[in-house]
Amino acid sequence: MKEMEKSISFDGRDIRLNIGLLAPQAGGAVLIQSGDTAVFVTATRSEGREGIDFLPLLVDYEERLYAAGKIPGGFLRREGRPPEKVTLTSRLIDRPLRPLIPQWIRDDIQIVATTLSMDPQVPPDVLAVTGASVAVQLAQIPFSGPMAAVRVGLVGDDFIINPTYKEITSGDLDLVVAGSPDGVIMVEAGANQLPEQDIIEAIDFGYEAASDLIQAQREILEELGIEPAVEEPPEVDDSLEKFISDRATEDIKKVLSRYEVQKNERDSALDEVKEGICAQIEEMPEEDPLRVAATTDPKALGKVFKDVTKQLMRRQIVEEGVRVDGRKLDEVRPVSCQVGILPKRVHGSALFNRGLTQVLSLATLGTPGDAQDLADDLHPEDEKRYLHHYNFPPYSVGETKPMRSPGRREIGHGALAERALMPILPEQSDFPYVIRVVSEVLSSNGSTSMGSVCGSTMALMDAGVPILKPVSGAAMGLIKEGDEVRILTDIQGIEDFLGDMDFKVAGTETGITALQMDMKITGLSMETVAKAIHQAKPARLHILEKMLGALEQPRDRLSNYAPRLMTIKIDPDLIGMVIGPGGKTIKSITEETGAKIDIEDDGTVTVSAIDSEKAQRAVTTIQNMTRKLSAGDVYAGRVTRIIPIGAFVEFLPGKEGMIHISQIADYRVGKVEDELSVGDPVIVKVREIDNKGRINLTRLNIHPDEAKAAREAAGMQ
Repeated sequence: MKEMEKSISFDGRDIRLNIGLLAPQAGGAVLIQSGDTAVFVTATRSEGREGIDFLPLLVDYEERLYAAGKIPGGFLRREGRPPEKVTLTSRLIDRPLRPLIPQWIRDDIQIVATTLSMDPQVPPDVLAVTGASVAVQLAQIPFSGPMAAVRVGLVGDDFIINPTYKEITSGDLDLVVAGSPDGVIMVEAGANQLPEQDIIEAIDFGYEAASDLIQAQREILEELGIEPAVEEPPEVDDSLEKFISDRATEDIKKVLSRYEVQKNERDSALDEVKEGICAQIEEMPEEDPLRVAATTDPKALGKVFKDVTKQLMRRQIVEEGVRVDGRKLDEVRPVSCQVGILPKRVHGSALFNRGLTQVLSLATLGTPGDAQDLADDLHPEDEKRYLHHYNFPPYSVGETKPMRSPGRREIGHGALAERALMPILPEQSDFPYVIRVVSEVLSSNGSTSMGSVCGSTMALMDAGVPILKPVSGAAMGLIKEGDEVRILTDIQGIEDFLGDMDFKVAGTETGITALQMDMKITGLSMETVAKAIHQAKPARLHILEKMLGALEQPRDRLSNYAPRLMTIKIDPDLIGMVIGPGGKTIKSITEETGAKIDIEDDGTVTVSAIDSEKAQRAVTTIQNMTRKLSAGDVYAGRVTRIIPIGAFVEFLPGKEGMIHISQIADYRVGKVEDELSVGDPVIVKVREIDNKGRINLTRLNIHPDEAKAAREAAGMQ
């Protein structure tokens, strides 16, 4: 392929494409750049494997720390397990790409996007999404594209395209919109309680910008002389589908219209219908083509039966406006909530039920030192003080399988719930705790991520976290048959599996805090997107009402087992004195008081302990150490050294002064050792601080009340 460089002027910023320079053996490769951020994206197709009955698309996003001029930490000094952001970006690329590749393809397709250079002002993720579209087309993979993604920010009252990290942080919106020629295909957003109409306008604004990138890709391919790849799908023998449809349609309809039955009963009833079809096929002669087709591929009958069921379920919704559980299109399943169901050693807990979906969320409060370190990451954020983790064990869907570390789905759902709750968390200055919430999915039948949002909101309130407002969420679905479109509120598992859209909307009564939309079709009009967002609001408010019925506001006190935090500010120049040589001083304070101490570079000191008295002792010690000394101050200390002319006394941790032999007693002292020994407790007064900062102490002229107060402050009897 000939080498080409192309620059696209895009909303005042250039996106530069370099094609044909790198990776000549990859199916398609492009280096896409904006500012100093450069992402290299390849798409490669190889011969499929035997027995694959799905589209084997693999998307890998990679970050190299050399991109930001960093050397990895750790013993090996090389990149290890990918950070969470890397996994989320892989999902971000996959989600708009997958629906546009024909689902009948069985060849392995791999997209690899690698950030080679990182401009701290230009996020690489949306570049990687657009680059993936270009690479797929260069690789001549059948594709209903082009596809492009942009980020939309809100600064003041103005939407901006592809904002910098600083603009994202300071603004009220972080929205990624991916579009295809057929419409919006993916939305991912975090927002600061924005009204529905603002979100709709932002999506529309982003799709218009993405459309410009789509047109630019078309022009590039035309200039390169590359025609869109067209492949005919493999011929499908529809005789098995006709056989099943003729014999099972009525029985399937009866099952789908038994609205009162639960998911497990419905699945069992459908299995019975399928087994009846299997029995009929087994009665056929062995040489019958239909029996041969059904037995040659053991998965064929199940797949065709599922397709027939899908068609009938969708038709029932479109034609009758009734869902498989009898609900109206905009109706929410029964909701119930409980809080504080576990002992308070768990700082906060809540159980959220919606239909057969059940999520247990648990909140833990930690100290500033518990924040997650993001040092080995390309992005500006250096730590996280709110962590949301989501677990999806196999028993939640009645299955058995090995328990592994969290997969992409678990990480993605946890990040969505985290994004939904971030805007309502208190400021660190008001509530300095690090917060971790874990959502355990105990039963799954659709929209466990939104169940996590609801359960976690209540767990935070149960833990006494002073959230600004409670957040609830609902998942919207879509059935599109020709020109007929039906939007479903609060989809359950079968509607998610057999439907065309999964659109999750979370927010407060004021506005939206998070969105995530994924499609199984090639695009959606803005009119339909807007309708789905508006239809989600009454569902969210209904669920929120049920939540507040369980707990109306955050509890006014923390669990007795949560750490008590006390925060003070010291002169940053004194941090070294508090820490001491090799951490000796801070370690001694910790050992003496049992409190944990965290110090930030700006001089903020956070002291924590389960027992507030221990925390207060540590705070008092640090305050005494760092306060400005004045002549006349009285302290209780211990003798640390003796020299011929006097004795050194440590009267505050890490702070010593000297008592001259003439100041030890109100009579003449011949030898210091006659009056004092190393380790002796002693009450001293600051006599003077000389111009070199040396502290001179005295034991003379100390009032008994001053001595008593000093002993009490030091914890001496």
